[in-house]
Amino acid sequence: MTPEELSTVVKSVLAEAVEAGELSVDLPENVVIERPKNREHGDWATTIALQLAKKAGMAPRGFAEILGARLEQVAGVERIEIAGPGFINITVDSAAAGELARTIVEAGDSFGHNTALAGRTVNLEFVSANPTGPLHLGHTRWAALGDAIGRLLRASGATVANEYYVNDAGNQMNVFGLSVLSRIHGEDVPEGGYPGEYVVELAQEILAARPDVKDMPREQALPIVRELGYQAQMGQIKDTLSSFGVHFDVFYSEQTLHSEGKVAAAVETLREQGHIEDRDGAVWLRTTDFGDDKDRVLFKADGEPTYFAADAAYYLSKRERGFSEKIYLLGADHHGYVSRLKAIAACAGDDPEHNIEVLIGQLMSIRGAKLSKRAGNIIELTELIEWLGADALRYTLARFPANSPIDVDPELLQSRTNDNPVFYVQYAHARSRNAARNAEAAGVDRESFDAGLLTHETEEELLAHLGRFTSVVASAAELREPHRVARYLESLASAYHGWYAVCRVAPSVSPDGVQDPVTDLNRTRLWLNDATAQVLRNGLALLGVTAPERM
Repeated sequence: MTPEELSTVVKSVLAEAVEAGELSVDLPENVVIERPKNREHGDWATTIALQLAKKAGMAPRGFAEILGARLEQVAGVERIEIAGPGFINITVDSAAAGELARTIVEAGDSFGHNTALAGRTVNLEFVSANPTGPLHLGHTRWAALGDAIGRLLRASGATVANEYYVNDAGNQMNVFGLSVLSRIHGEDVPEGGYPGEYVVELAQEILAARPDVKDMPREQALPIVRELGYQAQMGQIKDTLSSFGVHFDVFYSEQTLHSEGKVAAAVETLREQGHIEDRDGAVWLRTTDFGDDKDRVLFKADGEPTYFAADAAYYLSKRERGFSEKIYLLGADHHGYVSRLKAIAACAGDDPEHNIEVLIGQLMSIRGAKLSKRAGNIIELTELIEWLGADALRYTLARFPANSPIDVDPELLQSRTNDNPVFYVQYAHARSRNAARNAEAAGVDRESFDAGLLTHETEEELLAHLGRFTSVVASAAELREPHRVARYLESLASAYHGWYAVCRVAPSVSPDGVQDPVTDLNRTRLWLNDATAQVLRNGLALLGVTAPERM
């Protein structure tokens, strides 16, 4: 019996008590089921009586006793204990607890998916690195976290679009184009240009495709080189993201905001909302009306749009495309963007507390990481992947809250010991697959299942961990905290290793090579083994990490 099933049971029993006139209270949308701090008090606990008793006009303990009496009649509930002022502790019988193993195996890859965020439509923007150079260490954390958050949101029922905002407008693109063009002519890049070796490589690639650009007047060649360089660099960025297991549904061009008139249209929309002011020849958005520290210029006195104008148009574009919720993942140096983005939402008529969310990530460092020879003064993501591996990087970055700085120890990530969290979890999965292979070789199958046989204390502990998975996924999605899944997987792996050490799946073999008969206990334990493998696999997939069959 999972926590979700118990939640439904408690809510149903509460409805029965209300209908019978024993209680008078509005039914809650959800009943929270949690593990008690002391397992001797039961398998699960709920504080619903403490939450609703006052509304029902009675003492919490009396409320709990009414619910408890009804819960004791539910099939699969072995014992109810009312503790303290009204805590309801629930002990389920071993058969009801063990049935979870079969539920998980039959659900397969969908186990852990839930409807906590059903009906929510989310635009999730992350990475959005300038297309003027390779992805580097500064982009790595948000690539891992952003993709994991998207996976969690989808697993919890939300409709999500992962979006990359391509900053392909503005002077930076001209500087980039001039840098590549200079290298085509064998010259140093102009002052303030992009000096990395990758610019030389781009120049060579463009020359191979368009050798004629070298003979063109430079003003004629520049837009061609800029566009080809941009396309080549974006191609490399996409390849890097793919090798890191990161997927984007949309690559949204900043340039299209200008070329399709969306910036001007956004200003008119905001003017209609009453938050535009013409002052000193410029066009201003009164963001101070909604908590920003100063008003923001949209169009300068010379008629040129500002970056903020594009930000406003981009937000409105997301809104027009049907995304009621917009999540921005920004780096540690972008704190100043939070208030102005929320002010844009408010000026557009949205609720800044609901329709927009800005997550700020802290810095990460990697001991011993070397600057890229290609890019000069940065640490490239491609080189990090080659050095440490995508799995180790993604898992490590996912297991810490976004707002906590990370100092990554490469030696730990590369070690094959239990001190390495990703190895510890992946090894649990590989061990479970090895146990299944050994069981199959010994003639154990899943043709029968008797949940009541799973009575060993390590089996009870393992089932308890498995039962938490769906609620962990739901809370990690709601809070945008993938680290909850990573930490859960480590506790599940620990419970599995403990179970594996004392409970055999395959029958024992005597010293002279005689195997004990296959029993229903062996078959049922194979279900539990495979259920654990499934949850480990599902959890790792939510973090974008593979689950090896062998290690």
